[in-house]
Amino acid sequence: MSNKHLGHTARKRFGQNFLNDPFVIDQIVSSIHPQDGENLVEIGPGLGALTEPVCEQINQLTVVELDRDLAARLRTHPFISSKLNIVESDALKFDFSTLMTDERPLRVFGNLPYNISTPLMFHLFSFAEQIKDMHFMLQQEVVNRLAAGPGHKNYGRLSVMAQYYCRVIPVLHVPPTAFKPAPKVDSAVVRLEPYSDKPVKVKDVELLNTVVANAFNQRRKTIRNSLKELISDEELSELGISPELRAEKLSLQDFARIADYIKDKE
Repeated sequence: MSNKHLGHTARKRFGQNFLNDPFVIDQIVSSIHPQDGENLVEIGPGLGALTEPVCEQINQLTVVELDRDLAARLRTHPFISSKLNIVESDALKFDFSTLMTDERPLRVFGNLPYNISTPLMFHLFSFAEQIKDMHFMLQQEVVNRLAAGPGHKNYGRLSVMAQYYCRVIPVLHVPPTAFKPAPKVDSAVVRLEPYSDKPVKVKDVELLNTVVANAFNQRRKTIRNSLKELISDEELSELGISPELRAEKLSLQDFARIADYIKDKE
C-alpha cells in the first residue's frame, strides 16, 4: 500500500516509516506525558503522527526536520503551525544547546530512522547535562542493546555508553503493523533519563568512549589484544581485570577503571 494518501511518499534514503496506529500513538504520547511550559523537542516529526497529539496538550514545540517537503508541510499545517518552532536541520549535526532557554532542560522525543539512531543518540549524549529525558521509537534490537548488561549477546559499546549517561527504561513494544510502510522488524519505545549523578565517575569521558570502542571493535578478541595499544597485560591484572576476558564480560565500572588508569598514566 502506498502512502500517497498521506500526501507524501516515504523516502528510503531518510529511512522513513510513518507511524499511523492511533492506539500506539496514544500510548507513546502518554508515556512522554508532555506538559505545557516544558522545553519539548521532536526529532524527525515526519507526517506529524506524534506532533499533532503532542500539540493538543501543549502550546509550543520545537521540531527538527531534515526533509524539506515535510518541513514545508508542517509550516502550513492548518492546526499546529502556530505552535511550532521548525528547525530545518540535520539532527546529527544540530547544536541542541541553542534550544536551551532560562534553565528549562530539554525533553527530546522522536520516531528515529534506523540508519541514524545510534549516531544520533551518541550526539545527544554530549548534551546530556541539558536534557531531562528522551523518548525514542527505535528498532527493538537497538532497545535491547541499550538495555543489555555484561555477558549478554546484545551488550556492546552502545549499552555501556548509554548506561554511563542515562537510566534506560524500555517502555513499549510496537509491531510493524503500526507503520506505513510496515518495516520488517519489531520496534520499541525507550525512555532515557540522563543522570544528574553518574553511576561511575570518570576523569575523561572521551577516553572512556575510546576504550569502550576499541574493546568492542573486535568483539571476538580478548581485551589483551583489543586494548594492547592502550594498556598492558600486567596493568590490567593490577586493576583486577583478567586480560583473557572479552569486552562483553566487562562492566561499565571495569571500563571506567581502565580509562582512569590510562588517564593517570598520561
